[in-house]
Amino acid sequence: QVQLVESGGGSVQSGGSLRLSCAASGDHYSRYCMGWFRQAPGKERQGVAGISDGTTTYADSVKGRFTISQDSAKNTLYLQMNSLKPEDTAMYYCAAGPRTYGWWLLRTPDFPYWGQGTQVTVSS
Repeated sequence: QVQLVESGGGSVQSGGSLRLSCAASGDHYSRYCMGWFRQAPGKERQGVAGISDGTTTYADSVKGRFTISQDSAKNTLYLQMNSLKPEDTAMYYCAAGPRTYGWWLLRTPDFPYWGQGTQVTVSS
């Protein structure tokens, strides 16, 4: 199993940047796909970005602005968020799941392990 702890959230002005981190632990960490999801109040949780063996995927809404990366030596997942917009405001969650066909679709049922979340607030 995998344990995940996010950090790096905060408040930022529109156009600003934040870098989220996710510390992972567990014997099978290297076997899992990793992803970032977000959930705004009253809305469903949605996939933001994912990575598996160096291959990345992004939601259309964040392409060109967000970058997901992974430091295997440190067991840490990152999400670099640039050109932030008010609509990016949400609780951001780090997630992990076994390698399955379709992981790049970032469907929440495919990611059984979750962190506690870190709040990102973008003001206009």
